[in-house]
Amino acid sequence: MEKTNNLALTRRFWRIRFMARHLSTPDTSRDLFRDIRRKGDPLPGVETGLAGVDEAGRGPIAGPVVSAAVILDPERVPEGLDDSKALSAQRRDELFALICARADVAVAIACVDRIAVTDIRAATLWSMTRAVGALATPPETILVDGRDVLPGRETASIAVIGGDARHPAIAAASIIAKVTRDRIMCRADDAFPGYGFASHKGYGTAAHLANLRRLGPCPLHRVTFAPVARLLRQPPRD
Repeated sequence: MEKTNNLALTRRFWRIRFMARHLSTPDTSRDLFRDIRRKGDPLPGVETGLAGVDEAGRGPIAGPVVSAAVILDPERVPEGLDDSKALSAQRRDELFALICARADVAVAIACVDRIAVTDIRAATLWSMTRAVGALATPPETILVDGRDVLPGRETASIAVIGGDARHPAIAAASIIAKVTRDRIMCRADDAFPGYGFASHKGYGTAAHLANLRRLGPCPLHRVTFAPVARLLRQPPRD
């Protein structure tokens, strides 16, 4: 069974590599409308028609990328919004419920196959764009955490470096994305026991890498990410 699973994953790896050569990656780095706000640059306030966008899961070696878009109600902004990484899990859960109750919220997910067929940046921008498109009210201005604006929405987008700690709408999006992805990975722990997904959420911790070497990759592992790709290139064990 283990040899069969490894063979299937190896075939999937090479099939994805072949497909990737025939797909183009969106490049916004040369777009004339690109606007990057760095630390100290002015940002608009919380207002109707302004969406914050952020993602969770660019760095892990397993699991999807989850992006969220949030339009806050200026009259009902939850207190304590901050970069999701600066908050405890309990506080994130509390704010998640408040944001969902008081704001226009949308989420989009890029699965591991999309990440492999394109790349992590393209998959992230795809999911961010999908999240914005799923909002109940189309935003006039989009604040995007990081250095990229959204393909197809360049004139409305503003890239904000460190935005999840600088603007409430982006902070809200970071919380929605983080909590959503964490819950997905906790469920993945039940579906694929032994890897420890509930604890490390797919990041390449020492414990995760040890379990990966012991068990081999599962369908949630990103086959083009180095630790997984190295294992798939190794000859199967007898």
